[in-house]
Amino acid sequence: MRQDERDPHVHRAPGPDGHQRGRDARPARQPGYLARRGAHYLFTVKRNQPGLHAQLAALPWRQIPVASKTREQGHGRAERRTLKVTAAAAGLAFPHAAQALQIVRRRRLRGKKWSAETCYAITSLTATQASPARLAAIIRGHWAIEDRLHWVRDMDFDEDRSQVRTASGPRIMASLRNLAITILRLAGAAGTAAALRYHARRPSRPLRTIMNC
Repeated sequence: MRQDERDPHVHRAPGPDGHQRGRDARPARQPGYLARRGAHYLFTVKRNQPGLHAQLAALPWRQIPVASKTREQGHGRAERRTLKVTAAAAGLAFPHAAQALQIVRRRRLRGKKWSAETCYAITSLTATQASPARLAAIIRGHWAIEDRLHWVRDMDFDEDRSQVRTASGPRIMASLRNLAITILRLAGAAGTAAALRYHARRPSRPLRTIMNC
């Protein structure tokens, strides 16, 4: 992994919703905690934070030029990403935010059509502290983690639409999903979605799989 992607002074782990997003950074749930220690954050913002997501989506992105373009290909998948960066607007509902980011992610699996996803992020890093290339590298490292685990939670468990949002509920549910994914992988499941359907058909199958791990 490139040094940019594992910078010890940039915490990528929890998003604004409290979900764990990367390597362990539990104290970083409070941006003020990081600021007092001279550290920084870069958080992706998903639709389960509707207020902040709407603020970011409403920024004048059409008027902002593309700051970085990347392309990757391999394992039957092609991906193109464009990054736009702008100074955080006054009144943005997140403390210590210095810049807002828009990432358009276009992907194509072998034999399929291109799909597009627009994502938003916020960071406490200023333009002088982090170039667009460095921000793109940090996000790429973040998505490498998402592709391994959180993408499975989002796609197979539909986590982003979960209505469990209060107190420790989101963390508990994320832990239970992680546990289910881990058990299925230990059991040798080739695909999480197919394994979930298989175990849902008979109540005895989940227990048998757990006992055999």
